[in-house]
Amino acid sequence: MNEIAQELNDRIKKENPHVYELLSDLGRNMYYPKGILTQTAEAKQKAHRFDATIGIATEGNQPMFLPVIHDTLSDYDPKNLYPYAPPAGKPELRQLWQKKMLQENPSLKNKSFSNPIVTNALTHGLSIAADLFMNENDPLILPDKLWGNYNLIFGVRRGAKSVTFPFYNERGSFNSQGLKKAILSKKEHGKAVVLLNFPNNPTGYTPNEKEAAEIIDVLKEVAQEGMNLVVLTDDAYFGLFYEDSIKESLFARIANIHPRILAIKVDGATKEEFVWGFRVGFITFASESPAILDALENKALGSIRGAISSASHPAQSFVLHALQSSEFQTQKKQKFELLKSRATKVKEILSQGSYDDAWDYYPFNSGYFMCMKLKHGVNAEALRLHLLDHYGIGVISLGESDVRVAFSCVEVQDLKQLFDLVYQGFQDLKGQ
Repeated sequence: MNEIAQELNDRIKKENPHVYELLSDLGRNMYYPKGILTQTAEAKQKAHRFDATIGIATEGNQPMFLPVIHDTLSDYDPKNLYPYAPPAGKPELRQLWQKKMLQENPSLKNKSFSNPIVTNALTHGLSIAADLFMNENDPLILPDKLWGNYNLIFGVRRGAKSVTFPFYNERGSFNSQGLKKAILSKKEHGKAVVLLNFPNNPTGYTPNEKEAAEIIDVLKEVAQEGMNLVVLTDDAYFGLFYEDSIKESLFARIANIHPRILAIKVDGATKEEFVWGFRVGFITFASESPAILDALENKALGSIRGAISSASHPAQSFVLHALQSSEFQTQKKQKFELLKSRATKVKEILSQGSYDDAWDYYPFNSGYFMCMKLKHGVNAEALRLHLLDHYGIGVISLGESDVRVAFSCVEVQDLKQLFDLVYQGFQDLKGQ
């Protein structure tokens, strides 16, 4: 094992052996090398005459660039576009995102957590967490309503064994007791990764205050029984809370609640700021120990260095510029209200009862999506293909009976026609 990795492990074990036990074999071997990038960082501070360290080209005391490219980016200083970004991300962007987290998550006040590290969007952040904490056959605890890419990230890449539980209980609320039962089913394993995604994809549901409190109680109870938990919050759709739900990330409430619980938040500008193609995300660790936070940050940087080296510098600069703009909050609120109006319209349409013989819909109150459960044995995939072929309608089929509809990409005035056509397609297939 590399001596830097060993030293990071020793620091973690000294501060909290439970966190060390949570690390995967890869996580224990991960470190941030003191190589070219470290030397370049030192040169940036001290080489005031000539800096001949990193592999970029310069001209006229600035990064070399082609005018044919820069002409479309003339509002930006070349230094904010063309050089490599630091592996952890632009420092000013990290600081501003941390400030944003504190403003939007009141429960983080007086909590100890790391400076967010920039990732190549959320999938990359989830992959870092999987690399650091997931060994083959380690249990991944998550609801049965889930984003399909989790299987690739945790199952195919790291060999995790998924343990699912019903997302909703019989009252249509989040199934916190199902969560507890699923975790404790792997008690003999000693550790588990719990993955919580709110607003949820595909259901568009976020727990209310009572449900959130139940989730926290479950996690503490399990930890008190001796299990070590990584609790990973996938906050891809953070902020899009329309109705009776908590208005902050569960990460804020889970952080520092028990020595056996390591909370990790993965989020990003991707969907929060409507810049999907920019691929700018963040990963943040919570621990009461500054030494553990520093060690985990270095291990995450090692993972980044060994995979992508660093995330896109231009994309980070674009996001930073947006966050710094005086128009940012106004424009973001306009988009929020637009999405909220679509969610409200969907509920209005569905509540009229016109489609009750075709499907029930799962409770939703946030995010981009809602999800329906088809009746009369109509197959979701068959309906999806039928709608494509005969009506030019695209929806997502999930399992035998669930269909996800993204109201996020349908204009308010078109939503009624959308559901009418889905209903017509259902009638075409009913009884076949």
